[in-house]
Amino acid sequence: MIEITYLKQLLEIFDASSVQDLRIEQEGVEIRLSKNARRDEHPPMQQMAYAPMPMTAPQPPAVAPQQGTAAGSSNDTEPAEPQSSKKIHEVRSPIVGTFYRSPSPDAPAYAEVGQSVSPGMVLCIVEAMKLMNEIECDAYGKITKVMVENAQPVEYNQVLFLIEQD
Repeated sequence: MIEITYLKQLLEIFDASSVQDLRIEQEGVEIRLSKNARRDEHPPMQQMAYAPMPMTAPQPPAVAPQQGTAAGSSNDTEPAEPQSSKKIHEVRSPIVGTFYRSPSPDAPAYAEVGQSVSPGMVLCIVEAMKLMNEIECDAYGKITKVMVENAQPVEYNQVLFLIEQD
């Protein structure tokens, strides 16, 4: 049996190193670590249930004028809102784990809707195998939506926050 402290140290060293793939077999237990997903391997069935999210906000389809309507007649659709020139950035989970908005249950959340953020700011924690992984912002902007409820499980590459960029 491999001790948790040994495994934690191994993960920290692997994460900080430039090594891309690592395989260790000890006491009948095999550990494989990889920083890059291989294209020839199929993802686990649980991950296949989630479709990748588009990187930008979807735009509504253009509405073609209806044929046979008289000028000035009313129709049931509302006029289209002007399109925002702001870009939406998605902050995604780099790992599978449990999402936490604050460092402890009685502490304030790292980030709130409407808050201005910049690269390097901690937005949340994703706990995986009893390791608390701080998820940092990677863009400038303002948080427009938190996509996950506190203490809920998240999948790899799941959208956690939406950030409106300038």
